[in-house]
Amino acid sequence: MRQGPRNFTPQLSATLATALAALALWAAWLGWDQHRDVHPDGSTTGPYEAWQVIGLVLTLLVPVYWAASRGYVTDAVLGTSAGLTVAAFYDWSDDSSGLFVIGVGMVMIGSVAVTAAVTAVVAAVHRDRPRTPPNR
Repeated sequence: MRQGPRNFTPQLSATLATALAALALWAAWLGWDQHRDVHPDGSTTGPYEAWQVIGLVLTLLVPVYWAASRGYVTDAVLGTSAGLTVAAFYDWSDDSSGLFVIGVGMVMIGSVAVTAAVTAVVAAVHRDRPRTPPNR
């Protein structure tokens, strides 16, 4: 059987959809908060609060589940990780210390690991679920 561009299109679409979703969700949850909080003792935290990161992770479950439940496990991992890595690089690249590259690398490695685990669970659940024919 000959495989042409038509067979590749759904995979590319899943990769691009998850990457664009990750970029948009990063902007929505983390992109607007750019200042560090200074505490009375002089220590600083931030710029992100825990609820922002938790919100990002929970909303990223939707596009990851969408892609993985359709069998695009690798595309869900690659797209989500690429989107988060590009967003982190863009958001943090103005750091004068130059250490933003370490953070971007940690985002990349962490997002690959966590997204791979989530997609493995979703794929296993959908593999064990009996298929029902669509209602007409």
